[in-house]
Amino acid sequence: MLNKNIQTFIACDAEYEESGIVIFGAGYDSTTSFRPGTRFAPSAIRSESFGIETYSPYQDKDMTDYSYFDSGDLELPFGSVRRAVADIAMRSDIILSDKKLPFMIGGEHLVTLGSVMAVKEKYEDLYIIHFDAHADLREDYLGQQLSHACVLRRCHELVGDGHIFQFGIRSGDKEEFIFAKKHTEMHKFNFDGLAETVEKLKGKNVYFTLDLDVLDPSIFCGTGTPEAGGVTFDELRKAVTLVCSELDIVGCDVNELSPHYDQSGTSTAVACKIIREMLLAMSR
Repeated sequence: MLNKNIQTFIACDAEYEESGIVIFGAGYDSTTSFRPGTRFAPSAIRSESFGIETYSPYQDKDMTDYSYFDSGDLELPFGSVRRAVADIAMRSDIILSDKKLPFMIGGEHLVTLGSVMAVKEKYEDLYIIHFDAHADLREDYLGQQLSHACVLRRCHELVGDGHIFQFGIRSGDKEEFIFAKKHTEMHKFNFDGLAETVEKLKGKNVYFTLDLDVLDPSIFCGTGTPEAGGVTFDELRKAVTLVCSELDIVGCDVNELSPHYDQSGTSTAVACKIIREMLLAMSR
């Protein structure tokens, strides 16, 4: 059993035994390819979450009507990428073994690999929905296969062809887009095709990974790899609500906030509100 964190995400202060969704932080950014800082995201998100309400007028649901548990942040070894990924997999496995849903707050996008590894062990036939500005399908980045630029390539090695659905992608090298044509279903630039994908995946086990830089940097500048041309907040809110309310989500994560690149705190507030909407959409 896990112990409750002292400072929790807003309204995520129920007891472990009674909670179906368990939050944990993976503040890790050792492979960040441009600007570091995502290691500070989980604590910033917890702190700033108290600036939003527990009630969502979008869904007419209140977090206080459900039970969520916040197990705190992992202490990840920055000198060993493999050990960090393994530690994340271990935390996810503990949560899954207690028949609960792991909700991870990153951290750079590589942290997704650890959680997907654990979920794939439990659910053999696993599908992944991926929102991002970047394809993250490189075979390696500067010779390293464990990188946030390669995380979906590593996930593909676990789940195989036809099991990864990517949305909002607007950046990557040419080889990544060639790889995607053969091995994933990529929807570039926006969420066109998401409703059809959701219909296709109903009844299947789905892991949902959200890289917040899918948002346009005019809305979300607090990230290490801002990429012009992204979606709006309301487009993202509707998309995450659709995915989380209609599909059997067995694990999820939100990643790539670097809070100190947005001194206004707006990017962190956006992250908090998206997490709230995801939690409520998964609470049925």
